[in-house]
Amino acid sequence: MKKNIVFSIIIPVRSSNPYLEETLKKLKTQSFKDFEVLVVTDKVSLKQGSSIHQLGPSFKRNLGAKMAKGQYLAFLDDDSYPSKNWLKNANKILFTKPDIAAVCGPCLTPPTDNYLKQASGLVWSSWLGSGGAGTYRNRPQKSRFVQDYPTVNLIVKKIDFESIGGFNNNFWPGEDTILCLDLVKKLKKKIFYHPSILVYHHRRNIIIPHLQQITRYAIHRGHFVKIYPETSFKIGYFAPSLFTLYLIILITINSLKLLNFYLPIYINIISKIPLYLYLSILLFTFFKFIYQKNKIKTSFLAIITIPLTHIYYGILFMSGLFKKQLNFQPHQVDKKTGKYIGG
Repeated sequence: MKKNIVFSIIIPVRSSNPYLEETLKKLKTQSFKDFEVLVVTDKVSLKQGSSIHQLGPSFKRNLGAKMAKGQYLAFLDDDSYPSKNWLKNANKILFTKPDIAAVCGPCLTPPTDNYLKQASGLVWSSWLGSGGAGTYRNRPQKSRFVQDYPTVNLIVKKIDFESIGGFNNNFWPGEDTILCLDLVKKLKKKIFYHPSILVYHHRRNIIIPHLQQITRYAIHRGHFVKIYPETSFKIGYFAPSLFTLYLIILITINSLKLLNFYLPIYINIISKIPLYLYLSILLFTFFKFIYQKNKIKTSFLAIITIPLTHIYYGILFMSGLFKKQLNFQPHQVDKKTGKYIGG
């Protein structure tokens, strides 16, 4: 039994699956050894007296935090695994200042992912594709303070976690947004991002599973604009909706032309400028993908997915904006593979 547990790594899952096995295997190679691993499944949660309606990731993370013996709570998803020096870098560099409540780092696409997942990773890691989420979440960038970060790679001081009451069980996703906001707003502390606190996060296949994953993010982010504007009322989150609205206007203008409605020529010219600009940036991004990855097929799949992502996200973001209430629904699990279905 470990005498000095510094980190408690908490991983919420529905049930055991191949990705979880990979994560646990990678954790054994950590250069920093003073840690414990808490895997919280549906079965564990039910044994602790929870109901079937409480079996969300936030409930499981809170449950893991109650059982944790470490000074710091290190949150991972079961489809992610850390780099060898993940905990070493967090312990050595980032927990030296009392005003820092949490640290985080980039989530890269594993090199073993197939080309469909690699394409999804390109979308997430690109400036054009990631939008309001920030490329620093999916690609190593310079260190900085942040106000919002997902629990796929988030390490929080246990004392601060407990002082704000942990995660809000009423939301998923989005519980991490609320936690980070509480740390910054209620405790007046900081969240520090550093590129050396690195994990690898398996992506969803292009195109349908990729869009299914975005469904939850878009709806919740739109809803959070109303109730948590401090971190969600940002132009980057609104941009896909504005782009979608622009496309509708452009289609309307061209439809009027086909119906022989008179429109001044300057309206036709001005209306297409944003589209040409967008396509130019998209083309530049495509060549950048090829330069970085040297894989034309993967780059092409990513580049056609970016506008689809923008339109899909834009529509669902607006849907979330007008929803009065969001209802949590846990992942469904493929009984044959053990992997999650859909988003």
